[in-house]
Amino acid sequence: MREVPESELRERLSAALGVRRWVDEVAAQAPFRDVEELSRAGREAATPLSDAELDEAVAHHPRIGEQAAGTGTAQRLSAGEQGGLGAADEGLDAAIARGNRVYEERFGRVFLIRAAGRSREEVADELQRRLTNAPDEEAEEAKEQLRQIMEIRLRALFAEEPA
Repeated sequence: MREVPESELRERLSAALGVRRWVDEVAAQAPFRDVEELSRAGREAATPLSDAELDEAVAHHPRIGEQAAGTGTAQRLSAGEQGGLGAADEGLDAAIARGNRVYEERFGRVFLIRAAGRSREEVADELQRRLTNAPDEEAEEAKEQLRQIMEIRLRALFAEEPA
């Protein structure tokens, strides 16, 4: 894997998972032989995440079904991930918007899900299922979703470049 300057490394890592402690831990292990080694280091540093780190990371994510504010790398990645949900569907989009409101009232944070590889219907179904979780159970599910998003983003951000 091509070495990148520390400032660029930290910027990319922050786009993958917006948790300062995590960025520091992963950056301290650089350089990495390949994306697989980076992904393993990322997963290890993200296991576990504290509840405060969950809140820190979620602050960088838009509601599912909404555009991210800003124009940075994380916002571009989020738009691409949500863009893969398929064509807009008025009924599903309204259900997701309602579910987002209920979720935020119940858990006090934005509903977080790995959108990559999922359809709008799957997201809506998963949102309804997770609304039945106990708060501590839901925090753990949200942390796992963050880890999945982080791994996908690391692979996108540090993909091997052709020689």
